[in-house]
This record gives sequence, structure tokens and C-alpha cells, in this order.
Amino acid sequence: MDNVSVSSGSSSADGDELSAVLNRRQKINEALEDGKPVPPQFNRRPSTKNVYLEFKEFSRKQINEYEATFKKFDTGKDGYLDLGELKRMMEKLGVPQTHLALKAMIKEVDEDCDDKISFREFLLIYRKSYDGSLPLDCGLNELARLTEINVDEVGVIGAKEFFEAKIEYQGIANRFEYELRKEIEEKKRSEDEMSKRKIAFKEKTAIFQ
Repeated sequence: MDNVSVSSGSSSADGDELSAVLNRRQKINEALEDGKPVPPQFNRRPSTKNVYLEFKEFSRKQINEYEATFKKFDTGKDGYLDLGELKRMMEKLGVPQTHLALKAMIKEVDEDCDDKISFREFLLIYRKSYDGSLPLDCGLNELARLTEINVDEVGVIGAKEFFEAKIEYQGIANRFEYELRKEIEEKKRSEDEMSKRKIAFKEKTAIFQ
């Protein structure tokens, strides 16, 4: 008797699930025929890529602190900061931005072009701030500066050490960029000189032809 009851319940559940699938398929077909957009049934989730491995320049403690900041302003709890949430965040930090400035801030780190910032993209803000690659007029500089370290937790000395290390890192990055640029310029100069010598040689040989 029990087996029959379980089987009947299972069949009923399967039937309900199948009915739900068929109903949704019918609604999709009707919407497509009417030229209407079909909303996804489930929200897309952010990438589960291990940020601890990707952002090795930050300690696990730092990443956890950045995540806490991110979640604090992700009021929609969908794993993203949209334009409205970023607007409120900047206002809360005391550096309100214009609509265009907010869009530019999102675009600076929005690698998947979905017009919002995932947590991984949020970490890119600190990476770019740390290596000095953010545009000077970008509001993300202020966001990073005002949220990258909690002085109340690490103390004044800890904050001082953090910013000294950051300045040193930026100096190394800028020096590398300078050396690379000089190397490229030197290579181009050598190629130009070689080209001039070839032209001069051809001009000399042409005289004797």
C-alpha cells in the first residue's frame, strides 16, 4: 500500500513539473509570436572564479573586507552594483557623482559589458588604483581611496604602512613602464637608422649603374 502511495505521489509531482515546463514553453512561444521580449526564468549569477587566486596582490583579509564593503552597498542582493547602487555608495562616501561620471566609472571595470559591477570587477577598482592605472579624473579613485582600508581596524600605523607600500608599488610599476617605453623608443631609433643606411647605400650604388 505504501509503495503504491509513494509511486502515485511521485507521478503527480512529475506531472506537475512537466505541466509547468509545457506552460512556460507555451508562454515563450506566444511572446515570440507577439514580438515581445522573453525574460529569463532564473537570474544570472556572477562568476564563481576564485578571486583569491586571481587577485594575488591582495591578502585574503583584504579581499574579505572589500567583499563586506561590496555587500553593504549591494542593496538588491543580486551580486552586482548597478548605477543606482553605485550612486548611493558615492553619496554615502561624501563624493557624489554626476550620471555621466557614474556611467564612466562602471565602464572602466565592466569587462562583460552588462552595465553593472560584479564583485570581481569591484576588485579591479582596487587593482587599478594600486598600480596607478585609473584615469586621474575617474571617480573610482575616490571610491578606492575612501574604502580600501579601515583605519579604525588597522590603526594609524597600519594605515601608514599600507599607503607607503602602495606608493612603493606604484613607483615600481611606473619605473617598469618608463623602462619599457625607453626600450621601444631605442628599438625604433635603431630601425630608423638602419633604414637610412639602406637608403644611403642604394643611392651610392645607383651612381655606378
